[in-house]
Amino acid sequence: MKQLARWAGVLGMAVALTAPGHAQDEAAFYKGKTLTVLVGIETGTGFDLYGRALARHIGRHIPGEPNVVVSNMPGASGLVAFNWLANVAPRDGSIFGIVAFSVPFEPVFGNQQARFDATRFNWIGNMDSGASICLAREDSGIAHWKDVFDRELTVGAAGRAGPISQTPRALATIGGAKLKIIEGYVGTAGIKLAIERNEVQGICGISLSTVRTQYAELVSSKRVKMLLQLGPAPDPTLPGVPHVFEFARNDTEREIYNLIFGPQGLGRSFAAPPDVPAQRVALLRAAFTATMKDAQFIEDAKKTRLALSPQTGEDVQAFVARLYASPPQIIAAAKKALGR
Repeated sequence: MKQLARWAGVLGMAVALTAPGHAQDEAAFYKGKTLTVLVGIETGTGFDLYGRALARHIGRHIPGEPNVVVSNMPGASGLVAFNWLANVAPRDGSIFGIVAFSVPFEPVFGNQQARFDATRFNWIGNMDSGASICLAREDSGIAHWKDVFDRELTVGAAGRAGPISQTPRALATIGGAKLKIIEGYVGTAGIKLAIERNEVQGICGISLSTVRTQYAELVSSKRVKMLLQLGPAPDPTLPGVPHVFEFARNDTEREIYNLIFGPQGLGRSFAAPPDVPAQRVALLRAAFTATMKDAQFIEDAKKTRLALSPQTGEDVQAFVARLYASPPQIIAAAKKALGR
């Protein structure tokens, strides 16, 4: 009922924004303008696919129907793009972006290169709040997650700020998993090639939606298997795949896991810079909500095999604030686990 109330509130705001005065003002701003969807990850990745799918449809739901383009600004799993959004980007509602779900919490974990406070961003919405996964080659010798406590698994990773690097590091430090991390690959697409070539045996922290699109053939041919799921709660579509909470040895360890892996609930979330006018934030949130219900968009998502479990911008904003408010002792333990 709470979720229905939130969606009703968003739709009510959408109705308010279509009142003559608001509609004319916003249509005047967006008409003839270009709205940019900034993707902080390389082209061809899951984040890029979601960003481009949204860009193809959201313009129809914004007064003035602006031209919508996608711009990629890769670097440190989106840290470069998020810094730019926070400190350089225009604050008029003409741009919003998506980065890896771990990036917004880099300041919490003490990353001095993260020059932002994610609670000050204006969160627009989340297209998919699903889980992330640890995968391994069928011939890796790892049949179940419990095997990684006895036998080493080599996993590919990108930049240290990204989830596919942070996830295996935390699993090794906190839980004792024997994971050898090979960093430097260009996103999940580069790691996929490395797995196929047997340069690495697997990957940890990859979004389930990316597994079901980019890695679909590897999974269906049973060349890789799902070993572990991570996120704020078990995914009901993954029966038989254990959740990381099952390996927490006490309540404190579970809280640490929740802080480190909980952000994966952000999934495919979009944020506008701080200080964007409130009425324009409300408009973008309403347009996002309308897009998620748009028949053309839903058909497009099906064709490109994009999983959808949308959340409102308000829900994402509250989620980010809640994790930022984690107890100091849990933050300290999480930072230690991540080698900060």
